[in-house]
Amino acid sequence: MKLTLGQIADWIHAEGDFSTVAEAVGYSIDSRTLAAGELFFAVKGEKMDGHDYVEAALANGAVAAVVSMRWLGEHVDATKLLRVPDDESDCVLTSLQRLATRVRDQWGGRLIGITGSAGKTTTKEAVATVLAAKFKVLKSQGNFNNGFGLPLQLLKLEPEHDVAVIEMGMNHAGEIAALAAIAKPNWAVVSNVAPVHLEHFPEGIGGIAAAKYELVASLPDDGLAFLNFDDAYVAAFARGMGDRAIFFGEGEGATIRGTAITEIGAEGVVFTILVRGERGSVQLRMLGRHNVYNALAAIAVGLASGMSLTECCAAAGNLHAGDRRGELLAWRGATLINDTYNSNPRALDAMVDALLAIPAARHIVVAGEMLELGPEASELHRLCGLQMALRGIALVIGVRGLASEIVTGAEAGGCETLFFDTPEEAGDWMEANVTLGDAVLLKASRGVKLERALTRLTQFVV
Repeated sequence: MKLTLGQIADWIHAEGDFSTVAEAVGYSIDSRTLAAGELFFAVKGEKMDGHDYVEAALANGAVAAVVSMRWLGEHVDATKLLRVPDDESDCVLTSLQRLATRVRDQWGGRLIGITGSAGKTTTKEAVATVLAAKFKVLKSQGNFNNGFGLPLQLLKLEPEHDVAVIEMGMNHAGEIAALAAIAKPNWAVVSNVAPVHLEHFPEGIGGIAAAKYELVASLPDDGLAFLNFDDAYVAAFARGMGDRAIFFGEGEGATIRGTAITEIGAEGVVFTILVRGERGSVQLRMLGRHNVYNALAAIAVGLASGMSLTECCAAAGNLHAGDRRGELLAWRGATLINDTYNSNPRALDAMVDALLAIPAARHIVVAGEMLELGPEASELHRLCGLQMALRGIALVIGVRGLASEIVTGAEAGGCETLFFDTPEEAGDWMEANVTLGDAVLLKASRGVKLERALTRLTQFVV
């Protein structure tokens, strides 16, 4: 939303000799990607202090920069600075979040918060895609779902937007509550609760569930919660909500229910949807049965927004895999599944199922280390490897660190295995050994950068 520096200063309590009528056409925390006319916020990250890049931001065309009151900035034009009180640990980040909340309030439309342990970005994309068939939608870009990214998304709100679909992530208790205080969601979608970020939750998965519930707890009295009926933790979030809780899933108690689900290999998944006596059909052009839940959540939101079941099913058919999230690639007659964006035990198991639905001479899993799993990490890795072997995977390749435990589990199940220390080594093996008719899944936590294995493949064609 375009705002004058005077209006911004009023909302974030900034001082300075800047032009109050100058207008910010956008907002940024990265001097490298900042566009001319944007307002730069000099936030502090874990490794960098944005104040070190104010000069670069202004040189790149920033209309002004928001900085701490005590920052000197000796070589910077003082008429380009909005100084904010530094009585908080990161006063500039607080100012960014405060401005985002004021913009959200001024916009005043329906905001839908999306969370879940696995696949929340895909759920967000599904909800936004269905709603976009009838409404003007603002959605979070990529995975901008934390205290830095979420306010930047809210600042993109414009009066013409009918609805905003905003992803909310967390790896500590209290994070979603803090994000919800900024975004003020009217509706919430919770896809699942799974054992991720366990190193930050010594109490286990119950603590993760409590952290996800923070989104539902933040809703206003008339807010709706769209909940996965088949996930016991998520279904429990409905207590005390009555009709404001809307269930989606495969179970008979789901209001929006998926049945006759059939995986059709590389063509995706087909299923029937039942809603209060109505019936619809969807061909979901995404790999894996687990993506049916994303479509069901999106259709549930669409129906509650006044769309017909026919409209919702047609829109769901337009869903497609996002970057490094189940992308199908062809290479030398082999089928590769690039799902390297992130990983956890539940998500890995689901993608192994999707791999096995593709007819192939050999099913191969290249599985990288899964991070932030806490004290149970070794056992969780081993169990994933064992399950792969029991389900008939021909070859399991572990990449980096605790992926060696995936190999150990697969070997215990009688599966052929390999282990490499780096993605590049795995890519070199693929270059020399993957052949016509193979189907290969690549999946790992983001920090492993398993996508680098693909850069080792010659004559690579998407």
